[in-house]
Amino acid sequence: MHELGVVFHIIRDLEAVAAENAVHRISRVTIQLGEVSTVIPHYLTDCWKWAAAKNDLVAGAEMVVETLPAVTYCEDCGREYPTVAYGRVCPHCGSERTYLLRGNEFLIKEIEVPEEEPHG
Repeated sequence: MHELGVVFHIIRDLEAVAAENAVHRISRVTIQLGEVSTVIPHYLTDCWKWAAAKNDLVAGAEMVVETLPAVTYCEDCGREYPTVAYGRVCPHCGSERTYLLRGNEFLIKEIEVPEEEPHG
């Protein structure tokens, strides 16, 4: 399970962004995860809950995972198609001269911080 390592990497990135922006707490992070990225979403969120509880910056923060569909391009007919449904063989022309356009991404899309409480 490499998801725990991925979570530690996310937390390091969040710490860097927080330091650059004088942020002391993060309440939510949105991750975009490609459909064929090899990261299993529920393992990722389970690892997040465990690791986030041990870090003051993200303790109690929610992780939201958005799935990005995998799309493959066919070099012979020039069309795109859903990768998971058809794999490497183009459903339009039967060619195997294809490549993945998108769907293996792993991105931090959004970081939310709690609203400041009024002083006074």
